[in-house]
Amino acid sequence: MTEQRLPARKRIALIAHDSKKEELLEWARRHRSRLEQHELVGTGTTGRLVSERLGLPIRTMQSGPLGGDIEIGALIAQGTIDLLLFFWDPLQAQPHDPDVKALLRVAVLWNIPVASNVATADFLFSSPYLAQSYASSIALPARRREQA
Repeated sequence: MTEQRLPARKRIALIAHDSKKEELLEWARRHRSRLEQHELVGTGTTGRLVSERLGLPIRTMQSGPLGGDIEIGALIAQGTIDLLLFFWDPLQAQPHDPDVKALLRVAVLWNIPVASNVATADFLFSSPYLAQSYASSIALPARRREQA
């Protein structure tokens, strides 16, 4: 097992499929004061909407279908994303479904908290761990442990 420490000021990725963007924005509006205490990263349109509508600073990657989900996954693997809020639509196929699956796989592998809906996001944001350092373990295969 490899230990990682999530800092008190989290680096949070925000992603929402088109049919879930308004839901994420409404959730973010309710949690704006907590979100502004952390560093935000988002995929293209989601990041732009968070910036424009909520006035929150956010680093914007490519749109999901243009590689943004892969970019966020790479940031998770590099240890620079601590929490993933990904409101995805389970009823609609996406042209970049393999990228979505890869992103979720990387988030589970690196053992970061993931919320895919409002209820889970509310639970994460009501946790005392959100505002404090948190140690977690990662079960990496032997060859990956040597590199970590």
